[in-house]
Amino acid sequence: MRVHGSCHCGYITFTSEGDPERTVVCHCRDCQVMSGGPYRSIVPSDEAAFELLTGELSIYHKVGDSGNARELAFCNQCGSHIYATSKGGEGIARSFGLRTGVLAEVAEFVPMFQVWCDSRLPWVTEFNALPGKPKQ
Repeated sequence: MRVHGSCHCGYITFTSEGDPERTVVCHCRDCQVMSGGPYRSIVPSDEAAFELLTGELSIYHKVGDSGNARELAFCNQCGSHIYATSKGGEGIARSFGLRTGVLAEVAEFVPMFQVWCDSRLPWVTEFNALPGKPKQ
């Protein structure tokens, strides 16, 4: 489905594609710290489907717990996180992990799976019925 997103201040706006059936909750420590919460909700989108309409994204590079290089895109005005992706390389198609909280259609993205369950906080129990992986 076509999605529409924006950062908190409105400087960044974009459209992309996202399949609600592929929505995940990530419990990794990076998502906890960067979201300021106990987990983050994410939906994958092909890089080719992402269209930045306004603003300029800032990119932060990090090596994740998986050992893979990551690019994290955010608004340099308000700090809203927009997506994360692999570092990639020439000719390699990437998947953007869109942060569902920045989507106008956020209510349609109900988590279907969870990852990095080894880092899940013990008091987070609302996802106990979802299948999950200890890491990713």
